[in-house]
Amino acid sequence: MEDQLKDLINEIEKREGELVHLLETLIRFKTPAPPARNTEEGQQFIASFLKKKGFEVDMWDVYPGDPNVVGTLKGVQSSQYKSLIINGHMDVAEVNEGEEWTSDPFTPLVQNGMVIGRGAADMKGGLAGALFAIQLLHESGIQLPGDLTFQSVIGEEVGEAGTLECGKRGYKADFALVVDTSDLHIQGQGGVITGWITVKGKKTYHDATRKDMIHAGGNLFGASAIEKMMKIIQGLQDLERNWAVMKSYPGYPAGTNTINPAVIEGGRHAAFIADQCRLWITVHFYPNETHEQVAKEVEQHIQTIANADLWLRENPPTFEWGGSSMIEEQGEIFPSLEVDSNHPAVRSLVNSHETILNEKAIVDVSPTVTDGGWFGDAGIPAAIYGPGTLRHAHAVNEQVSIEQLIQYTKVVLTFIYQWCHTEK
Repeated sequence: MEDQLKDLINEIEKREGELVHLLETLIRFKTPAPPARNTEEGQQFIASFLKKKGFEVDMWDVYPGDPNVVGTLKGVQSSQYKSLIINGHMDVAEVNEGEEWTSDPFTPLVQNGMVIGRGAADMKGGLAGALFAIQLLHESGIQLPGDLTFQSVIGEEVGEAGTLECGKRGYKADFALVVDTSDLHIQGQGGVITGWITVKGKKTYHDATRKDMIHAGGNLFGASAIEKMMKIIQGLQDLERNWAVMKSYPGYPAGTNTINPAVIEGGRHAAFIADQCRLWITVHFYPNETHEQVAKEVEQHIQTIANADLWLRENPPTFEWGGSSMIEEQGEIFPSLEVDSNHPAVRSLVNSHETILNEKAIVDVSPTVTDGGWFGDAGIPAAIYGPGTLRHAHAVNEQVSIEQLIQYTKVVLTFIYQWCHTEK
């Protein structure tokens, strides 16, 4: 490792106070989602920070009050060396009234070697460490040969794909590092898609006609949409069990691919036979699957059930999948991400981790979802690597270890330096 890089790595421990202060600053920006539409002040801070470090900054509203920030630092030999995207989200999990925090969630507290505050683990710790690494590179006068892009995006907590919008705007690189909560594991992820299944009758009936629908010789072709949805829910449970037996993926416990019936709506009031019922489901799938593939499997299975039922055959269920916002549309998609452990950037990240921590790097899969899938979906090799644990993310007294934050910052600094010095 070059002496200049070694000196910078040593600086991180010496300047622990500055690193912690930067994280505290980010936590103080109140950016919970929901309600969202509140990241502008925090994003302005990121934009200003990057400008001072020589980045060309692009800032635009994805939603009013929720802008993305992308900073680009052109390499001095861009055509010959590898490029890198560092990606993280500014929004944090919501805070509910009555939660018993030690202090105000947005007034960070340093205690017992931890920084406590909403977003400390998920994922302002990741943002702070990466930004501090950029600061040290800038102060040292090091000019990276390859391009470095920093993305601070919005909406990850509620399925509003700020990262997808960066891709639509044309931002690409040879590799992307999503600095989200991973406990310093190098991770891929499965995916998630939500969908609405609707059962709707062609006619509406008074509840007194029920006896004519369900008894032999009743002679009225009608049914309760709620009761028919029960048959569909049973079918989803059967499919879920089938997936648990017939599908697998290394690093995932059997049955991780689930179908959750999350919300059900139906009927008018007690004087009617329910003529409509809607079911909102959440489907988790494996890293080697796509949301299109999984949605098609669900639809085909339910259609088979419908074809075997006289009423559902004439009133087939309809499907609405995904959406760009859990707030605006009650729908979301998180694509999956497979990590290629033999990719040069992954090997470089593994090497950076093992050199700094003097321990074997863990390459596995996250049990949750991040924006990493949007890079895989766009054909950009990527991995998730960040400080903090999922046990602390979204929790009351959310926190991140200062020791781990320092380790992470050292690794990210090393990785940025090495990957942007890698020849194409």
